[in-house]
Amino acid sequence: MSELTDLDSVYITTVLEDTVDQLAILGKIMPQTFEGRADASEMVGDEIGKIIDSQKQLESKYEGLIAKRAELRAGGRKGDANHLKATEEEISSVVGGIRHATQTFSKSLKQSPLTSDNLAKMQVDRQFLQDVLSEAMEEITLEKTFTSLIQSVTAERDKKAELQNTILKEEEGRKRIRSLQRQIQNVKVELEEETQQRNEMIAHLKDQLQEMKAKTSMEGKYVQKDAEVAVYQVQKRCMLSEKQLKDEIELIKKKIDEEIRVNQEIEQYLKAHQTELEEKVDYWMEKYDKDVDQKTHQLEVLKASKANDLSRLQELTRLYAEYEQVVVEDRIEKEKIRRLQEQELEELKSTVKLQSWWRGIMVRRQLGPYSKKKKKKGKKGKKGSGKKKGKKKK
Repeated sequence: MSELTDLDSVYITTVLEDTVDQLAILGKIMPQTFEGRADASEMVGDEIGKIIDSQKQLESKYEGLIAKRAELRAGGRKGDANHLKATEEEISSVVGGIRHATQTFSKSLKQSPLTSDNLAKMQVDRQFLQDVLSEAMEEITLEKTFTSLIQSVTAERDKKAELQNTILKEEEGRKRIRSLQRQIQNVKVELEEETQQRNEMIAHLKDQLQEMKAKTSMEGKYVQKDAEVAVYQVQKRCMLSEKQLKDEIELIKKKIDEEIRVNQEIEQYLKAHQTELEEKVDYWMEKYDKDVDQKTHQLEVLKASKANDLSRLQELTRLYAEYEQVVVEDRIEKEKIRRLQEQELEELKSTVKLQSWWRGIMVRRQLGPYSKKKKKKGKKGKKGSGKKKGKKKK
């Protein structure tokens, strides 16, 4: 461990002296117990009230989360899955908080913070802290190090860890003992329940035996009476059936007589209707023969007319073909004449345009008859002009 500087050692020594003095004063002013004081119950009540208020807040929060989870499950929307998961996590955390608050509350009820044991423990812890700080202050003053403080803290930490392990082992042992006691109690309860069930089964079987005896005697009487009643019912049913069959026979006889009468009337009607139908059949057969002869004659006339029309159609077809050929040749000839006339007209137009173009050129260039006339200069001029004219005329 590196040594402290003079300034650091002086500052730390001053702080430690103040702390040791405060711990010494606190040890002198702290009472051995708070029991008997007027405000002791208020101190305990305030602490328990805070625990109860926090537990009520957790319970109200838990109820709100349960209602919210029910609404999300009833909604069934797509985005509610993440909200439902977050709500479940909040519920689990709130349940853990309620469990911790309950344990703290039960612990507070079992052990009051104002007892002499707690105050004695506080005095021991205060004395230990005062001794450690005093030793550290002496070491800092003399050697300018605080190794004893580190060693004390390490030793106390190891002691606390060992104590914690002991407490954990004791809790595990207690849990194991409770578990075994519960198992023994469960086995006892099971044995007692099994014994009680068997006793109840024996009593139930005895009751069933008595019931079976009484039931057997009652069933014998019932079977005898039932047989007598069945025989009486069969006799009564047979009498009713016999009467019903007689009534049905009378009804059937009446129906047979009615059917015979109806059959005779239908035969008479059918015979009269048959005679009428035979007369109609003869009439229609005769009419059929006449109509067949008439239609046959008409068919033969139509066939002859068809043959004449067919020969005439062929003749007209031949004439139509000849006329069509003449018309086509005439149209071809007319088309040739029309094209020739159009060609001559085009040639005439082209000739006129060519002549107009040539005349325009002669006018513009003053050639031929459109040339400027020269003035006469005596005889020589005339002769010369006569020769030129003669050359032009040639």
